[in-house]
Amino acid sequence: MLKALRRAADRRRQAHGDYGWLFSPYTGDEMVAIDCETTGLDTRHAELVSLAAVRIRGDRVLTSDSLDLRLARPASLSGDSIRIHGLRAIDLADGAGVEEALAQFLDFVGNRPLVGWCLDFDLAMLNRYLRPLFGFDLPNAGIDVAQTYQRQLRRSHPELDVRPRFEQVAERLGVPVMGRHTALGDAVTTALIHLRLARGPMLAERLC
Repeated sequence: MLKALRRAADRRRQAHGDYGWLFSPYTGDEMVAIDCETTGLDTRHAELVSLAAVRIRGDRVLTSDSLDLRLARPASLSGDSIRIHGLRAIDLADGAGVEEALAQFLDFVGNRPLVGWCLDFDLAMLNRYLRPLFGFDLPNAGIDVAQTYQRQLRRSHPELDVRPRFEQVAERLGVPVMGRHTALGDAVTTALIHLRLARGPMLAERLC
C-alpha cells in the first residue's frame, strides 16, 4: 500500500519533468534483465560498483543491445574493503559517476518491465541512489526470476522447500552461466533463465 502511494506521488511530481514518461504504461513487447554488483548485501550501506541491463524480445536475449556500466570507486571503499569483497581494481577504475550512470540506465530501460534475480535487492540499491538524485523510485513492473523458479518448483514438487541458488538453477535448466559476478554476465544469465522458466510445466522434471 505504501509503495503504491509513493509511486502515485512520484507520478504526480514527475508528470511534467524529463522522466514523466517512465510512469506511462508500457505497450511494447520487450523486457529488460538487470543486475547490480555491489560491495555487500546490506542495501542500506553497500555501494554500487557496476550496473548492467540487456533487452529481451520475445524468446531472444538481445546481447548486442545491452548496457554495461562501471561506477567510479566510492570514496568510502578502502583497499581492505576491495580485498574483503573480492572486487578487482579494474572494476573500480575509470568508472562513471553515479548520476551519469543512472541517467544512462533510465534512458536504456525506459518503462519496460524489469527482470532480475532477487529483483528486490537490485531495486532497493537503485532506488537508494535514484530518489535523492532524481526524486523518484523506479516505477517499472518487475519479474523476480528466483520467485518464479520457486513457484514452479512448489507447484511440481510441493514437498520440497528449497532456497534457489543462481548457479544451481542455471545448471538444472541447462542455461550457461555467463561471466558470473559481472553485472552484464549475470543479467544475460538471468534473462536466459527467465526464458527457460517461461516455457512452463514442461520443465517440471528438471526443477529438482
